[in-house]
Amino acid sequence: MSRVAHAALGLAAALVVVPIGARADAIDGHWCREGRHIEIEGPRITTPGRHRTQGDYSRHAFSYRVPAGEAGAGVTVWMVLLSEEEMQLAVGKPPHEAGASAETWRRCPAPTS
Repeated sequence: MSRVAHAALGLAAALVVVPIGARADAIDGHWCREGRHIEIEGPRITTPGRHRTQGDYSRHAFSYRVPAGEAGAGVTVWMVLLSEEEMQLAVGKPPHEAGASAETWRRCPAPTS
């Protein structure tokens, strides 16, 4: 195989692998639990009440204040990535703090309407 063909094959393989790895190592995406859905896109979130708002984002964690018009308005919701397919969500306290009641959410497809 020529050097050019070998380099092109390597580049093609990298392009296939990068999107999967990027999603697996970030909290961004669609999350579901018991009929509820959340979508995180960087600092933007669509809440279970379908409101769009901003939050505090890092690759492996996210927090936001529940917007007006939703149950629990003003309370902080904390999320921490556990694996590429699971995250913990806690209301009022970060999941790792004593007394926090955390739920496990799983990745899911985008909802259809």
